[in-house]
Amino acid sequence: MEQRGRIARQQRRCCFVFVFLNVFWSGAFAQIRYSVSEEVQSGTVVGNIAKDLGLDRNALKLRGYRIVADSSDPLFEVNQSDGNLYLKKKLDREEICEKTTPCLINLKTVLENPLEIHSVTVEILDINDHAPVFSEREKILEIFESALPGARFQLQAAQDLDVGQFSIQQYKLSQNEHFRLEIKDRGENRKVPFLVLQKQLDRETSHVLLLTAFDGGKPPRSGNMTIIVNVSDVNDNPPVFSQDSYVAHLKENAPVGTTVIQVSATDLDEGSNGEIVYSFGNDVDPKVRELFDLNGITGVITVIGIIDFEVNDKYELDIQASDKGAATLKSHKTVNIIIVDLNDNPPVIEVTSFSRALPEDSKPGSTVALISVKDSDSGINGKVLCFINKNLPFTINPSSQNNMYSLVTKQVLDREQQTHYEVIIVAKDAGEPSLSSEKSITVVVSDVNDNVPTFLRNPVNFYIIENNSPGKTVLSVTAHDSDEGSNALISYSILRDRDTDNLFTSFLNVNSESGEVVALKSFDFESVKTFQFHVVATDSGSPPLSSNVTVNVFILDQNDNAPVILYPVSSNGSAEGVEEIPRNVNAGHLVTKVRAYDADIGYNGWLLFSLQQVTDHSLFALDRYTGQIRTLRSFTETDEAEHKLLILVKDNGNVSLSATATVIVKLVEPKEAFAASDVQSAAAEDEDSHVTFYLIITLGSVSLLFLISIIVLIAMQCSKSTDYTSKNMPEPNYDGTLCHSIQYRSGDKRYMLVGPRMSVGSTIVPGSHANTLVLPDKRKTFEEVSLLLKNAQDNLGCKSNC
Repeated sequence: MEQRGRIARQQRRCCFVFVFLNVFWSGAFAQIRYSVSEEVQSGTVVGNIAKDLGLDRNALKLRGYRIVADSSDPLFEVNQSDGNLYLKKKLDREEICEKTTPCLINLKTVLENPLEIHSVTVEILDINDHAPVFSEREKILEIFESALPGARFQLQAAQDLDVGQFSIQQYKLSQNEHFRLEIKDRGENRKVPFLVLQKQLDRETSHVLLLTAFDGGKPPRSGNMTIIVNVSDVNDNPPVFSQDSYVAHLKENAPVGTTVIQVSATDLDEGSNGEIVYSFGNDVDPKVRELFDLNGITGVITVIGIIDFEVNDKYELDIQASDKGAATLKSHKTVNIIIVDLNDNPPVIEVTSFSRALPEDSKPGSTVALISVKDSDSGINGKVLCFINKNLPFTINPSSQNNMYSLVTKQVLDREQQTHYEVIIVAKDAGEPSLSSEKSITVVVSDVNDNVPTFLRNPVNFYIIENNSPGKTVLSVTAHDSDEGSNALISYSILRDRDTDNLFTSFLNVNSESGEVVALKSFDFESVKTFQFHVVATDSGSPPLSSNVTVNVFILDQNDNAPVILYPVSSNGSAEGVEEIPRNVNAGHLVTKVRAYDADIGYNGWLLFSLQQVTDHSLFALDRYTGQIRTLRSFTETDEAEHKLLILVKDNGNVSLSATATVIVKLVEPKEAFAASDVQSAAAEDEDSHVTFYLIITLGSVSLLFLISIIVLIAMQCSKSTDYTSKNMPEPNYDGTLCHSIQYRSGDKRYMLVGPRMSVGSTIVPGSHANTLVLPDKRKTFEEVSLLLKNAQDNLGCKSNC
């Protein structure tokens, strides 16, 4: 007794250590899950394991990939060229899992060099390939004429091999004024129909009913059973069971003939009406009938099949007690049989992956083999401890998966002292009595540094948002070395070639251990949009091996530039312009066009114009896309002579930036709008030639001023410092127009005045909006050019539309 106590205490301590190690080593292996419908053809691709593990085809070809099958007839196989997991034969969910849901097939997949094991779970999805079936096509019910409304009669439940929504969902009864159908849900997709009497029966009549069972498919499938109801004379006492409930405990592997339990019922009637016969109810599964037998006279339930806890741990038997009256009365009772597990399955050891050649300089903890231990028992009988024989430089570590272990080194090996080891793995369960098994493997010691650090992709593309914080990590590169120990220790560096003029490598630094690249300055999309550099990965072997990867960096634009208004600009430099138009213009007359640009691109540089303030909303309209201001109607004598319009220009960034401009429109009389000399010379015979002469002079002056402006801009551009970027130049959403014209009539003649528009380099002074970007002082030279152009306009007598 004392020795048994010590053994029990040792087993409890082993169980505690096992549970602790399982929790400590959780999260070490990857798990992949797929699903495939039953009945699909062989060769169907279930998923790509290599892609889900992040392996390309070259890595898959070098390392090798295979499935460790759980049976001699595997259902799946992996394509070594592309990593696709495909079916080897057509699947039948009902054959594989019967009623078990979900139907899962667990696979073990192995990668070599280095050793890795991954769990792949494939769920077999059910399809509606079976219709409900009644075990009897026709059922005869005997009911006494004295039966009162509300009496219930259990009917045979239909069976459907499908599960879930494709199992039986409802029953329907043909129309009959004496009966209705009631369904009782007993869980686990078990619905039992009951016939309920609604109207008292006449003994002289009989009834034929049709019971139909429907599953949940779309469209649903169905099965029928005919019910013939015969009305008999009164048998008014049904059998009564002696107990309210029956529960029995049965050990698995119980021999055939073992008595499980005995049920008993009594009937107060006399003669044949009081004689009781026991039978299984209609709801008992046919497979359960193959395991248990019920003596119809004694009510004793015995074992007639193989009872296996691993197949089913409990059974519910519907027992029916019927008397022998002319109109049989029945009673039902459920017998619950709980199967008790026995420790009848020893652990099974399987080496799922094994590296026969182990480098001698491998560090302690290097994986030698991956081991799977199975025990079909449950509870304490299925808990397994795994260990190896003593005095060896190896140890067994549990993984995150149940009953999975890794054989690892616990000290540095020396090939010169010993070239190989014989390792005996022992697996022992915690049952009573305990069962165990052994497995022997041979580990060979070797040493080579023959693997170059490799990058998963080359080149590598990274996208960085501009205005990043200097000193922070902007990207990371990672290389892999298949060697062990110091041969796989990789250091990173940036390749700085003195022969090439790559300024950006001087602004980058890489962490030699992690491969994280730090930017020492902030990037500006408007200055540079992409650049390239190289990272070198070198292992610590002797001699060291190295490789490099090309890193392409693409700068992403942010909305960090507010719109800049090119027109209107007043003489004092503010975003304000004055336009003079005749009072007699018609509706739709173009007053002016507000011009602006944004240094950003895409939505960040897409500008919209809106009219924020106006003295009279009925007079002017602003095109939100082009910035054109037009009249909505003709002016009247009561309209004010001066109107002030506040224009808001904003971009479409996530955080919108904007600028404002003010346009002052002055209404003048037609005679004031045009030169007095033009009006007085309207009657002269050579009026056309004078106008042409003036136009030629005007165009020549404008052309000369334009050339002078271009020369000045080129000189300024050449004198700029090297860090003056494209941010100071307008983007393509500035239309580039240099001049425009205004047409008017004087008598029968039509005239056109042409004047200079602001040049590209003109002064840009944004409005007072809070998000407005203020440009550097280096653009003050452009203001001088703008003033020069305005003075030229004044000298030529151009109006506000010049």
